[in-house]
Amino acid sequence: MSAPATTSTGTGPGAMSHRQVMEALSGLLLVLFVAMLSGTVVSTALPQIIGALEGSQTQYTWVVTATLLTATATTPIWGKLADLFNKKTLVQVAIVLFILGSIVSGFAQSAGQLIAARAFQGIGVGGLQALVQVVIAAMIPPRERGRYNGYLGGVMAVATVGGPLLGGLIVDTSWLGWRWCFFIGVPVAVIALFVLQATLKVQTARRQDVRIDYLGASLIAAGVSVLLIWISFVDSSFAWASWETFAMVGGAIALLGAAVAVEARVAEPVVPLQIVRQRTTALAILASLAVGMAMFGGAVFLGQYFQIGRGYTPTEAGLLTIPMMAGVLGSSIIAGRLITRTGNVKPYIVTGAIVLVIGFLALGQIDHDTSLVLVGAAMLLVGVGVGMTMQNLVLAVQNTVPLKDIGAASSTVAFFRSLGGTIGVSVLGAVLARRVEDAITRDLTAAGIPATGGGGGSLNIAALPDAVQHIVRAAYGDATGHIFLISAGIAVVGVIAALLLKPVKLRSSLDLAEVGQETKPAA
Repeated sequence: MSAPATTSTGTGPGAMSHRQVMEALSGLLLVLFVAMLSGTVVSTALPQIIGALEGSQTQYTWVVTATLLTATATTPIWGKLADLFNKKTLVQVAIVLFILGSIVSGFAQSAGQLIAARAFQGIGVGGLQALVQVVIAAMIPPRERGRYNGYLGGVMAVATVGGPLLGGLIVDTSWLGWRWCFFIGVPVAVIALFVLQATLKVQTARRQDVRIDYLGASLIAAGVSVLLIWISFVDSSFAWASWETFAMVGGAIALLGAAVAVEARVAEPVVPLQIVRQRTTALAILASLAVGMAMFGGAVFLGQYFQIGRGYTPTEAGLLTIPMMAGVLGSSIIAGRLITRTGNVKPYIVTGAIVLVIGFLALGQIDHDTSLVLVGAAMLLVGVGVGMTMQNLVLAVQNTVPLKDIGAASSTVAFFRSLGGTIGVSVLGAVLARRVEDAITRDLTAAGIPATGGGGGSLNIAALPDAVQHIVRAAYGDATGHIFLISAGIAVVGVIAALLLKPVKLRSSLDLAEVGQETKPAA
């Protein structure tokens, strides 16, 4: 395939050798590592960060949710831009935004400022998580992409294992402090900028009739934000059946309904409905939504469980998460190579979704004194399930669309996965806060200690008397198992969607047009 005159290299992407692909992939893997590190490096440090900033359980949740929310809202915009403009430039812009967000986060003086800075950082994260998939899809045919997804899984595992360990070491090192959890990603991001400048050469299809659907994107972001704010405060600040609930839920539905209407009419929708309506894409979106809710919503609270519920240091909490990341690493690499060898992706998605449910069911049995061996085995299963589903759901969708729509299709799946994660963190965080508050109030009353609430109070456990510390730790340890049971229920939806996927052979060409009708999207 000859390259258009507007490509960034004289050789079309279809003619790239394995060496050229690996050179470009090195920069993309660094980008992915930076994006993953931004979330995982704070996972074990967050209890101490929120404690130092005198934050609450609700703010603890929103430090994570804010990044997911803005990443979710901007992901489809980044994907659409990738179909219209130079992909390399867009990746570099996303990195710069991420660097600025990291620096501002590190200088935050309150939990509110940290949440705002993390929201800005999420704009860059949204670009990175969408564009890495898009660029790889523009370089590598779906059939070969399986083995390269194994490299992505490996980087994901390293970032997810190394992140908590690094975060724990940073907050446990007195001369560093928690602010370096945000500063540490800056030099890695700068290195990624230089590597990409030197190695990344990818096709750019320039178009004159460029229209970005900012109205649709704004309506989606506003609708999701209102819904998440309602989830965070319902049953604590106001009742389920209250005027606040009706106003916020009604407003969210109205905003999202308007977004659908806009997307159906505009020339360049950020979430193309004609792609979403295809069977494979629709089912992959449903599965990604469920996997995102279960994975992000459940796993984000493991660091809190080990530190507050079990009393381990941040470094120890990071070490204790290794089984989950080993599962992600092993399953993604092995499944990726098998997919490349066979050309079949559905069996691995179905298997991963089932294993994910089993893992969350096992984690649902934990409390504040469960054997760490059992906790580790359950986390290993969750990791295996994640490694076999996340990247391969995107791959299934990329196989059904032409190259010109690869950005919109990839970012649509990433959008709904992030949306699921955002909702999952908010919902499970609200459930956890409520159960913790009830348990602490009950146990403090039984012990004859004045109860002033717990779930929304300070997470600076070290400042509490020993007797109260024990009650708080037990409450967090016991409540965490309940949210993993909810995660298992959510993940069942992913199993159903995976089972309904139509079995297809992955194509060996970059574009649908090259193989005619042979690999038409499943209807």
